[in-house]
Amino acid sequence: MEITRPTIMEIDVACFRKNIEEIKKRLKPGTKIMPVIKAGAYGTYLQTKIDILNQFDIVAVAAVDEGEKIRNLGFLKDILVLNQPDLAEIEKIIQNDLSIGVSSEEFIQGLKRTSTKIKVHIEVETGMGRTGVFQDSVMEYIQKLPENVIVEGIYTHFSSADQDEEYTRSQIQCFDQVVKEVASKMKLKYIHSQASNGILNFEDSCCNYVRPGILLYGYPSCKQALEKIKLYPVAKLKSKITFLKTVPAGSSISYARTYITKQETKVATVPVGYADGLRRCLSNQGEVLIHGKKVPIIGTICMDSFMVDVSQLEDVQVGDEVFIWDNNKITLEEIAKECHTINYEILSTISYRVPRKFVNDIEGKT
Repeated sequence: MEITRPTIMEIDVACFRKNIEEIKKRLKPGTKIMPVIKAGAYGTYLQTKIDILNQFDIVAVAAVDEGEKIRNLGFLKDILVLNQPDLAEIEKIIQNDLSIGVSSEEFIQGLKRTSTKIKVHIEVETGMGRTGVFQDSVMEYIQKLPENVIVEGIYTHFSSADQDEEYTRSQIQCFDQVVKEVASKMKLKYIHSQASNGILNFEDSCCNYVRPGILLYGYPSCKQALEKIKLYPVAKLKSKITFLKTVPAGSSISYARTYITKQETKVATVPVGYADGLRRCLSNQGEVLIHGKKVPIIGTICMDSFMVDVSQLEDVQVGDEVFIWDNNKITLEEIAKECHTINYEILSTISYRVPRKFVNDIEGKT
């Protein structure tokens, strides 16, 4: 379908492929990538590019519905739902042949209601404090699984691999011990623990898969990331000026009159707002890029639009391109810092209203 809205997120597929290759350079021989494509592939919608996903043996999502959508797009290989599903989702799991991360006792009982074979990965609690089976209970948990359940994998989550080396090493040691015990009793197809920060900051001992997330999309997962890996940001958020006007000094801009012009000001309206994922906290303090120059956001960001002061720009006109971030003069990390959050959150919460346009898709279809 042709994109007609002036606001789009431009996704560079070639950059995504480059990031895959950069991650591979850091892995020990034989270790494979399980790409994390949850939350619409971190807001990029690259989970819809089945030609890219087909290079992997398995992909990871967060929710059963996400797995179902990817299956319906034609991905035939393994799909792992990382988070413990709900009992009501068992039928959908079976229908879509999804592998599931499990740690709940109640869920085990629910699996006994069907005789259909179900593939699971046992999640081990090593210190994340969220879900998972405690180290000394893993074998007991596995023994309680009904006969129709196939244990294909085992995994854990690191909570602080970007900032606490001692704690993370204790998690690694705990997980290694569990894997050694379980592997002595059964064959494990998938063993995985390292997400983006784990890949960058720790050597793996027992795993045969890694689970990169934000690194795949070309954005640093921690402060030291760019010192350790070359990344190619995949997403640019851009729009166009749809309205221009010149107002006199003393004019109020947008809701609540939070900005009053001090002099005659040329104001441009850009059709992106907080319903699109542009944070309201950028009101009167954020900047965007027009004609290669930074210009300030003025007034309160609206649901569907915001205003900028373009008085210093020459020959500005309706239809001119506006970059909310371009990965160069304005980065995703700068926006996240301004919003007191992380790049993950900004990228993954750009809403469905913003069309995604794939570019540089040499091997697939644009």
